[in-house]
Amino acid sequence: MTTGIGQEFIKRTKYRYLGPSDQERRLPQPPMEKAFEEEGEWIRLPDPGEEAPDLKEIIDGRTSVRNYTDAPISLQDLSYLLWCTQGVKEVAGAQATLRTVPSAGARHAIETYLLVNRVYGLPPGLYQYRSLEHQLQEFTLYDGIADMILEAGLKQRHITGSAVTFIWAATAYRMTWRYGERGYRYLFLDVGHVCQNLYLAAESIGCGVCAIAAFDDDRMNELLHLDGKEEFVLYLATLGAKVQGLK
Repeated sequence: MTTGIGQEFIKRTKYRYLGPSDQERRLPQPPMEKAFEEEGEWIRLPDPGEEAPDLKEIIDGRTSVRNYTDAPISLQDLSYLLWCTQGVKEVAGAQATLRTVPSAGARHAIETYLLVNRVYGLPPGLYQYRSLEHQLQEFTLYDGIADMILEAGLKQRHITGSAVTFIWAATAYRMTWRYGERGYRYLFLDVGHVCQNLYLAAESIGCGVCAIAAFDDDRMNELLHLDGKEEFVLYLATLGAKVQGLK
């Protein structure tokens, strides 16, 4: 077997190759959340509420679902899903947030974007979740954005067939400030935790999810105004009400 980029990545992020991190150098910590966009309306989300289904039943029912009904989901349900995947339980001073998902060193370097196709009370378009405020901010309501995201998602039809498609992007320095190059490993682990919470939360409200790892990185980053180096898309997941008997 030849040594490729994947093996080199694992090798070069081993502890023995790491120098002092920027935290150890006493450089300033990066912000816990991206800077606000100057434009775009803010949408206050309703309280996420309390769901108390049986966890074993949810885990038994969890599977990837690519076909959805045309029914919109409610803003209440979207609020619940966002809280389950990135909700802030506590802000620990100016240093960290404690959330509904684990993260290496409580760095929480994942930002959530949403392609809204069918959500009651929200115009279709692209939004960004502001976890510290538990609010949404309009990113773009351009009519063609869904088709552009679909194209960047290699034309996987459930991207636009969903009620909402979650797009998770990494803000790398928020993680590497503490962990150096090894922090890149943790970004991928963290987004996996986020996506699994989405699967389980969706199952608890009768929705299905399908995670997507195949997409055009450069085009997806461009659509979200990310530079592809310091900030980049890691993962997507579609979500919608289930069609009975189909996957």
